[in-house]
Amino acid sequence: MDRRKSLKLLATGALATPLAIGACRSDNEKKKIEAIPFSLDRNPDEVVMEQRLLAQENFFSADEMATLTVLVDIIIPKDENSGSASEAGVPAFLEFIVKDMPQHQVPLRGGLRWLELYCIKSYGHSFRACEPKQQLAVIDQIAYPQKATKKVQQGVRFFSLLRDLTATGFYTSQQGVKDLDYRGNQPNRWDGVPTDVLAEYKLRYSEKDLRDCIRYEDQG
Repeated sequence: MDRRKSLKLLATGALATPLAIGACRSDNEKKKIEAIPFSLDRNPDEVVMEQRLLAQENFFSADEMATLTVLVDIIIPKDENSGSASEAGVPAFLEFIVKDMPQHQVPLRGGLRWLELYCIKSYGHSFRACEPKQQLAVIDQIAYPQKATKKVQQGVRFFSLLRDLTATGFYTSQQGVKDLDYRGNQPNRWDGVPTDVLAEYKLRYSEKDLRDCIRYEDQG
C-alpha cells in the first residue's frame, strides 16, 4: 500500500468509545507545545484565539504523543521527496486540533487506548513496544474499512480520523506543500487563439492586436 501516494491524491483533489481515563501528568508532560512561527498576515481575532489555545495545558500525555508520532510516520513516512509527518510537525498539529475542535478529543484518546489494549492482547505489550512488522500488521487490520472485521471497528474509526487529520496537517505544512510541488500563482505566456481555430471561424488578429496585445519581449 503506497500510503503517501494515496494521501497526496486526497490532498489535491463516528466516535470511538471513551475507554481512556485521563491519567495524572508529570510537570514535563504539562509543558506547552512550542508554536510554529507563522509570518503571514492574520486576522487579529484569529491570532488571539490561536494564542489562547496554545496557552492551554497539553491534552495528550507524553506517552500518547509518542504513540501518535509513530502512527503519523506510518501514515506518511519519510521518502526521497520530503520528510515524514512528524518532521512536518503533525503531532503538534494534532495537539492544536483537539483544542480547537474538541469533538476529536474522545475519538482520538479512545482510539489510542483501544490500540494499546489490542496490542497487549495480541502481542503482550504496548503498540510502541511492538516490533515494526507487528505494528504494521495491526495497522493493516484497521486501515481498510471494507475489509476490517467487526472486532476492530473502533480501531477502524480511530485510524480513519487520524489518517484524515494527518494528511491535513502534513499537506498544509511547508514541507507538505513542497511535496505536492505546488508553486502558487505564476505568470504564464498566452500566444493568442491558435491560427487553425481562427481560420475555422474566419477570424484573424489585426496588426494592431498583434502589435499591442500579443507581443512578448525577449526576457533572455
